Amino acid sequence: MSKRYSIAIDGPAGAGKSTIARQLAAELNFRYVDTGAIYRTVAYFLDLLGISPKDTDGVSRYIDELTIGITYDEDGLQHMIMNGMDVTGDIRTQEIGQKASLVSAQPVVREVLLDMQREVAREHNVVMDGRDIGTVVLPNADVKIFLTASAEVRADRRCKELAAKGQKPSFEKVLAEIRQRDYQDTHRAIAPLKMARDSVKLDTSEMNVQEVLAEMKRIIGEKVTL
Repeated sequence: MSKRYSIAIDGPAGAGKSTIARQLAAELNFRYVDTGAIYRTVAYFLDLLGISPKDTDGVSRYIDELTIGITYDEDGLQHMIMNGMDVTGDIRTQEIGQKASLVSAQPVVREVLLDMQREVAREHNVVMDGRDIGTVVLPNADVKIFLTASAEVRADRRCKELAAKGQKPSFEKVLAEIRQRDYQDTHRAIAPLKMARDSVKLDTSEMNVQEVLAEMKRIIGEKVTL
């Protein structure tokens, strides 16, 4: 079997990981894996059942009833399939994002999803983004990039996304939610958000998408020959 290449992109909520990783994967002709969406799917499933993401017994009891699938449309957009239903649009709420952060701290959830994520990387060239890809999921990834931006910039970007969908978000509320999410992600006992020692930090606070993509390709080019 020819070598499979893996690019790990980690970083806090709202840093633009999904947008950048999806475009990067398309340009490299790699498989894009949004692990955050996988955890959001688990959180959404539990939410429908009325189970708190902090309820360890409840999560353990029902996790085996969840079947997660991943499909891709012609534009390379990852679709999350929960027990046969496409829930891609349903999981993209701030509330589900907060609950995904909490449920990701559950050992049984991480155990179930870890093998799933690694299996994709074994079978495909991947650009995988999340919060513990370079540190836990793919510790031997060929390239590791830690994508970040200030909390204020990330909140502003999120507000613009919501406004584009016809919502009227409060900047202060969104900023508070992002800071809370950062705290949860960096302080969880299992696989907390942190930069791998061999990761390259890229602050996108003052960069547009094309500038970030160009810099990421430069970083990749320095480390591997694709």
